[in-house]
Amino acid sequence: MAVPKRKTSKSKRDKRRTHDSISGPEVMKCPQCGEAKLPHHACLECGDYKGRSVLDKKED
Repeated sequence: MAVPKRKTSKSKRDKRRTHDSISGPEVMKCPQCGEAKLPHHACLECGDYKGRSVLDKKED
């Protein structure tokens, strides 16, 4: 059975883990209303996607 000959140092361990962090979602501005939205999703504020109205928004 294979056993490590030396203890892995904290530096070596942490260098291996540099790509394991989680980043937040990418957010872009809606070209119609300027609100934040996810890319490739319809805007929840104005209901537009690629210049077309795809969601019916009721006026309060």
